[in-house]
Amino acid sequence: MSTSLHHRAIENLGTRIINGELSAGHVMLAEQLEEELQVSRSVIREAVRVLQSLGLVETIKRVGIRVLPVSSWNPFDQQVIRWRLASEGRGAQLRSLAELRSAVEPAAAELAALNAPAALRRELLDAAHAMRDAGHAGDVPRFLELDIAFHSLLLSGSGNEMFANLMGQVAETLTGRTMHGMMPDHPHEAALQWHVDLAETVSAGDAEGAREASARIMGRTMSRMSGSWVDQPRIFIPVRRTS
Repeated sequence: MSTSLHHRAIENLGTRIINGELSAGHVMLAEQLEEELQVSRSVIREAVRVLQSLGLVETIKRVGIRVLPVSSWNPFDQQVIRWRLASEGRGAQLRSLAELRSAVEPAAAELAALNAPAALRRELLDAAHAMRDAGHAGDVPRFLELDIAFHSLLLSGSGNEMFANLMGQVAETLTGRTMHGMMPDHPHEAALQWHVDLAETVSAGDAEGAREASARIMGRTMSRMSGSWVDQPRIFIPVRRTS
């Protein structure tokens, strides 16, 4: 029960901060949150610790729990991504993730063509063909599962551990697009074939072809989603200067 209450408190406060209901600078008191959420002080303390680790709040002695601005949030945390995708800022979050993927995935594809183990190359090819079958069948849950596996394999196959650690963020992006109705039941045939092409170039060790195939996929993704972020403001993080 305590775990459930803890999760509920985190979800409640995290969602409200990210959707702007609790705006930057707003101060909360632990005793008020206890009463509002009907949970114990220990649950509130643990929830606040989690939100602090995400950069959403800070605790100030003799003041309370203060909500921090967007520039303080951890943009790579999967919970933060999920909450942002469920908020009115969905378009801005999708844009940031799409731009990140457009920068990273073609480079990862090129590296995978050069470095990926043979078993991973075969797995990537199998995933691409299975994706095409699931897309033709209109099996949305299966397609999502395979889409996540495909792009995770690509990042992992690069042999770059920093690229590979973006797997969770990519999974949240793909899941969020599907959950919020931004993916068709039957993906475009060209996009399905491009995933097969990408897997084949990686399997063949064609680094240039792999980069081009990945860039083609990401270019189409950017084009299809761009309408969701029209007029969405960008976030500029202040530069932390050392004196």
